[in-house]
Amino acid sequence: MISLMNDAYLYLKSFHLIAAFAWMAGLFYLPRLYIYHAEVGVGTPQSETFKVMERRLLKAIMNPAMIVTVGLGLWLAFVTDYIDWRNAPWLHAKIALVIGLLVIHGFLAKWRKDFEADRIPHSTRFFRIINEVPTLLLIGIVLLVIVKPY
Repeated sequence: MISLMNDAYLYLKSFHLIAAFAWMAGLFYLPRLYIYHAEVGVGTPQSETFKVMERRLLKAIMNPAMIVTVGLGLWLAFVTDYIDWRNAPWLHAKIALVIGLLVIHGFLAKWRKDFEADRIPHSTRFFRIINEVPTLLLIGIVLLVIVKPY
């Protein structure tokens, strides 16, 4: 029975990471699409193409990957006995950074609606800066999970 639980835990952790990789790919790529979209302006054929790309990326890849990542992460953290919460302050910090990713995801979803309505919500410079935020959060998450610094 314990071997089965260990195997299930490892598979669920693997699926958690696979979903997180897909989500992160979207978080890296969607702001880049916004940069290109803002550069071509509204009402152009390219703008219409970007609208389709942005919608499909968010709805078909990012949202499902985010749901699976968070769902499995919560399951792994709260349902299993593998984490001793009293001795895992690194996990509290990781959860805070994941909340940061969720906030960025929410803003990206809002800005997609702005682009869909032919409103360019921010400058290309703004989106270039936003494009770096998920990377910084990811660096923090990986360091916390691997190093467990405190």
